[in-house]
Amino acid sequence: MSFLPGVILRRGFLGLAEQQSLSEEVAGIIERAPLYTCRMPRTGKPMSVRMTNCGTFGWMSDKERGYRYDRRHPFTGEQWPDIPPMLLDIWTKTANYPKPPQACLVNVYGAHARMGLHQDRDEADLSAPIVSVSLGADCRFRIGGSKRGGVTRAFVLSSGDVLTFGGEARLAYHGVDKILPTVAPSLPPGLSGDAARINLTLRRVE
Repeated sequence: MSFLPGVILRRGFLGLAEQQSLSEEVAGIIERAPLYTCRMPRTGKPMSVRMTNCGTFGWMSDKERGYRYDRRHPFTGEQWPDIPPMLLDIWTKTANYPKPPQACLVNVYGAHARMGLHQDRDEADLSAPIVSVSLGADCRFRIGGSKRGGVTRAFVLSSGDVLTFGGEARLAYHGVDKILPTVAPSLPPGLSGDAARINLTLRRVE
């Protein structure tokens, strides 16, 4: 289903068994690369979403150095775990791009977490799309155009959905308004706090 030019939503792309398998992969990633909380540039305000990464590069942000990609975990100093084959397969089937992803940002939302409208523009290769995979609780996702303050559209993302945005929509402003109180497939064991939803975003960095 296509909402806007360059935006494709594949509802229920992953079945329940696949969601469970991917959740187990995510649990292994988090065990090797623990969750951390990024801070906004300039203000140092902590984000409400916890995160980690897998792949060659990992995304992070802090007051001192701002938004960026790095090859190592900010606290352990270790390289990121590899992107699981299942996620690479999702990229192959949905990205329509000849090169593999180099980063997968793992965002963990609590019941009251949100993410303000923003652009994914820290990548050198903006010809590659963003591929986003949802696990756990539903959320109300919002997407607009490439200019802040323009018209936006909101819709629900559910566990197993895969959202791709590229082309004209590659620099679209997007975010998560709220986590919805829905019954959802269980998330990986061992997550601390009130984890409700996991979002995996595959990106090409270089």
